[in-house]
Amino acid sequence: MTDLVVSKTSVSQDDINGAVWAACDTFRGTVDPSIYKDYVLTMLFLKYVSDVWQDHYDSYKQQYGDHPELIEEMLKNERFVLPASASFYALHALRHTPGNGERIDKALHAIEEANLGKLRDVFQDISFNSNKLGDEQQKNDILRHLLEDFAKPELNLRESRVGQLDVIGNAYEFLIKNFASTSGKKAGEFYTPPEVSTLMARLMDPQPGDEVCDPTCGSGSLLMKCGRLIRQRTGARKYALYGQEAIGSTWALAKMNMFLHGEDNHRIEWGDTLRNPKLLDGTASLKHFDIVVANPPFSLEKWGFEGAEADKFSRFRRGVPPRTKGDYAFILHMVETMKPGTGRMAVVVPHGVLFRGAAEGRIRQKLIEENLLDLVIGLPEKLFYGTGIPAAVLVFRKHKADDKVLFIDASRDFEAGKNQNLLREADLQRILDTAAARLPVARYAHLATPAEIARNDFNLNIPRYVDTFEEEAEIDLMAVKREREQLKAELARLEVQMDAYLKELGYE
Repeated sequence: MTDLVVSKTSVSQDDINGAVWAACDTFRGTVDPSIYKDYVLTMLFLKYVSDVWQDHYDSYKQQYGDHPELIEEMLKNERFVLPASASFYALHALRHTPGNGERIDKALHAIEEANLGKLRDVFQDISFNSNKLGDEQQKNDILRHLLEDFAKPELNLRESRVGQLDVIGNAYEFLIKNFASTSGKKAGEFYTPPEVSTLMARLMDPQPGDEVCDPTCGSGSLLMKCGRLIRQRTGARKYALYGQEAIGSTWALAKMNMFLHGEDNHRIEWGDTLRNPKLLDGTASLKHFDIVVANPPFSLEKWGFEGAEADKFSRFRRGVPPRTKGDYAFILHMVETMKPGTGRMAVVVPHGVLFRGAAEGRIRQKLIEENLLDLVIGLPEKLFYGTGIPAAVLVFRKHKADDKVLFIDASRDFEAGKNQNLLREADLQRILDTAAARLPVARYAHLATPAEIARNDFNLNIPRYVDTFEEEAEIDLMAVKREREQLKAELARLEVQMDAYLKELGYE
């Protein structure tokens, strides 16, 4: 083990993000961002695990310094195992010698082998010994720099400094945000602002014993927020997290994230949720959950239209969504996986989902007629990185308090930023309080009856229900006339003055 001077100061997510962004400089110009973000995030995982292990080792050393065999026994009781040769510090010590790529790969596989129940197959898609990083010498230099980047004091990720930060999830979202013009958009990944995922988790009001699912789980941050709410209320991890993610490298990050946060009661599957749902109850039916939350890719073009008609789980019995827009495919999948009694769901959607016609209109009508839709929340524009369009959150429930739909127009409550807008705690609380009260609020919320929605042809466009028009103050025409006369007099005076200046300069 390495004897290090431990910094007593806490570390902020901004510090971590800045250091991670600086580490990306090592790859720029050599490797595509969509590839190197995976190397950077995997190295972040390795560093975090090594720092946590070192923290615990140092603590045991303080207690049992004269009994190394006792320290070894105590380390065997840790939640995970870190083989000595697989530590970040062991790799860092050898960074100037050839074979960095091979050593890092071996370290990752050793960590996987030592923690098979939790990390099986997580590193199968990442190789630091890949020729993507150039020839042997260039690769060795790049990886030496990367190891040095992560050895900087600001990336000391010991638990005493990190606290409750979602290090991997936040750094992943930070990189997706910054790479939105390249990797993010191609993958259909729109960075979900933390406030939006917090809003969704709080709307769902997770309870002890709940099973929570995100069918497009990304790095797992939204799932973990639901779990964290239960822990904050009860102090216990009495819940189970389930997820599925289509992109292999992102699935691996979700697994790493769960591992780092001690979320051992989870099941995260790798695969396409629409074409090949893997969270099943036996082989013939989909598993049901108390809570289903997601921020699916907006209007996904190739979502699996061809096989939808014959879907063996009958997810599309209310209608097959359009070939080039997968929004309702995700919604219908989520609706199908809600538990009959306690099931509730929150999903982020583009506004087109509220009013587009044809097949989407027919599906929307059936969902409303079945009294599943509970809440429509319009969010401000420019919240989501990767797209400037405003989004909405839809809440569905298997058992509702009434047969109405509450519309909330929260689009004007935000803190304006230079490039992105921000939802403040007061904005979130106003939404949550209004949703809980389920009463109309002038120019903010409206509780619509089924008949009212039917009169609107099941169009859910928020301005149809929430009138945000504010009457302008009456204009005092006589005051305007007086001001106009004053301006005319001032203009005449300036004209005389200008003539005098021109005459003085010799212009007639």
